[in-house]
Amino acid sequence: MRNKLLFALAIAGVLAGLVAAFILGEKHQPAPPLFKPTPNPYAAGIYANGIIESSQSNGQNLNIYPELSATVHKVLIKEGDRVKSGEPLIELDDSVQRANTEQLKLQAEAAGAALDALRAQPRKEQLLVAQAQWDQALANLRTVEAQYRKIAKSHDADAGSVSKDALDTAENQFKAAQAAATLAQRQFELTKAGAWPYDVRTQERQFQSLTQSYEAAKALLAKYTLRAPMDGVVMAVNASSGSLLTTQGVYATYTGGQTPVIVMSSNQGELAVRCYVDEILIHRLPANQAIHAQMSVRGTDVHIPLQFDRIQPYVTPKLELSDQRQERVDLRVLPIVFHFKPPAGIQLFPGQLVDVYIEQEVASTGKKPSASSSEPVSAPASGNTP
Repeated sequence: MRNKLLFALAIAGVLAGLVAAFILGEKHQPAPPLFKPTPNPYAAGIYANGIIESSQSNGQNLNIYPELSATVHKVLIKEGDRVKSGEPLIELDDSVQRANTEQLKLQAEAAGAALDALRAQPRKEQLLVAQAQWDQALANLRTVEAQYRKIAKSHDADAGSVSKDALDTAENQFKAAQAAATLAQRQFELTKAGAWPYDVRTQERQFQSLTQSYEAAKALLAKYTLRAPMDGVVMAVNASSGSLLTTQGVYATYTGGQTPVIVMSSNQGELAVRCYVDEILIHRLPANQAIHAQMSVRGTDVHIPLQFDRIQPYVTPKLELSDQRQERVDLRVLPIVFHFKPPAGIQLFPGQLVDVYIEQEVASTGKKPSASSSEPVSAPASGNTP
């Protein structure tokens, strides 16, 4: 019985091996590609990865960050909106700063009123009071003087008619009345002279200081509203009401990092392509005025000619598109910027990756190769991909 079981298992193993050999030996047709690989349109062309941007005279897309930390009160725009320069985009919670600004405004107004009061001196009513006090002092002086003269004359005529104490008292009252009259006169002259120039200048500086503090607070208050720095299109809004914004941007939920609050581009009637040429291919580039290039949109058969704009004359590490360095060596690339008008019926957006071919220069003659040139065509390779 045991031998029969072993014999059956052996036959089953042989059959399984034959079936497996038949299945593995059968040839399968490869699946067709999702889209046709991008061909090199030139007899000898330099391949580079590119990224679509908004067309600008310098820089890339505009990232907007707040200049202070605050909570979002209201978002006034949405993605895709076209905005004008200076148009408000986001309002931040400015309740504390608004109260501080109002307080400084009131302090500056109070200092200005005090300055006006100093400049308006002497006040007519104060001058009249000082004049009346002087007149009263003079009248009192005349009365006291008359009494003193009478007592002194009587004492001179008959020393026994008036006591020595009465004479001294009358004399002292006369001198006190003289001093009071002089004091009233000086007070009148002081009131008439108005404010001391040093007091006026001190109050002027106080008013200027508070005014500048108010202007600074008002300027800071204006920063609680994020405004469009140019005419353009809102491409991304990464904040909502209640979000906490810092000068580093806003917390990105999915990446765990910081991201710009708003990303804007210029009006997208014309777009740009920034491509990155490997440093070992830079010497093959033609002169700037002779650069010709073509862009292929990935996933389509669309090919768009590009107009040369500028070269960013700074070779940088190959980090632009991924923000990561995965190579063990320091690979560097040269950024070149082209521009083009988006064809009708094709949707293209900033941030989209494309393939770019640049017609290369022949090092030996300095002329572009003809279509019959035997020089091999540069194909996309990992070393050329930034």
